[in-house]
Amino acid sequence: MSVMRCAVGWAFLAACVLCAPLHGSSAEPITLRLHTFNSPKAIVNQLFLEPWAKEVEARSNGRVTVQVFPAMQLGGKPADLYGQARDGVVDIVWTLPGYSPGRFPLTEVFELPFVCVDAESTSQALTMFHRKWMRDEYRDTHPLVFHATAPNHIHTVDRQVRTLEDLNGLEVRAASQTVAAMLEALGAVPVGMPVPQVYEALARGVVDGAWLPWTIMRPFRLHEVTRYHTEVSLGCTPFVLAMNKARYGGLPADVRQILDDTTGMALARRLGRLWQEDEEAGRDIAVGRGHLIVPLDAAERARWRAATASVANGWVAKVDAMGYDGRALLADAQRLIASYSDASNR
Repeated sequence: MSVMRCAVGWAFLAACVLCAPLHGSSAEPITLRLHTFNSPKAIVNQLFLEPWAKEVEARSNGRVTVQVFPAMQLGGKPADLYGQARDGVVDIVWTLPGYSPGRFPLTEVFELPFVCVDAESTSQALTMFHRKWMRDEYRDTHPLVFHATAPNHIHTVDRQVRTLEDLNGLEVRAASQTVAAMLEALGAVPVGMPVPQVYEALARGVVDGAWLPWTIMRPFRLHEVTRYHTEVSLGCTPFVLAMNKARYGGLPADVRQILDDTTGMALARRLGRLWQEDEEAGRDIAVGRGHLIVPLDAAERARWRAATASVANGWVAKVDAMGYDGRALLADAQRLIASYSDASNR
């Protein structure tokens, strides 16, 4: 749209805003506060949130500032984050839906055993699944992007897990109710806690192990308090960057456009690739320390699959009772993951 055309009349003023650059000197500055639980050294802050904040500032020519507050610096607990965005305590949060037990039942499908493949395909599938099925689930905020970790593994202090029997009675940290159900089905004793508490819990013997991807091990120094690792690749962990709905809706249209253009599916794909690639760096620390790393073989994996089938069936029954076709939703999540995985391998 040209400048001459924009000047035709006041009716086109809103469109003119979209076709012209933002000038900080002529527009009121906007500050958005972004709150999260993760360490300032974590991949989410160093390679996602801080760079994204700078991108938003650059695209707005300095008009919009996104202030990132890691490690719960604005108060509360990790489980409070989604509510903080919903209630307008902060403008934006990055958090795990699983930290709000029972609040996001459809999102749980991506945590189910043997559903996810890798972070990149799962992040894109999660984004599309939200567009198709989960809009009502997040109706009280404005989600900016969904993404996921790589598949999780079991990291233990004193006992190497090689078989189902080795898990019997082990107290293992779980990130959500879904993961807790999965660990229980495998014979472990799940202990729910947010990741910032895991180091101390492992060091003091409160738990025997933790269910985490390699990438999370590094910023929380969990290699210092674990020695054994079982590569299970059993389930992924979804994340959401969610914004207060009224705050988003009250922004000027051009600012909303910047937020939309810098998030969504394109960002989900980048974040998935970023999280997947960071797995190697986290794993290398364990290798360098001489830790024992054991992958499950095909026969043992089949046993774990059989043992956790009840978890998927339980999820299907739960969402069926909510009026959905749980089996169809599970199949669609798996189909989406497979399609994005195939696309990335072409």
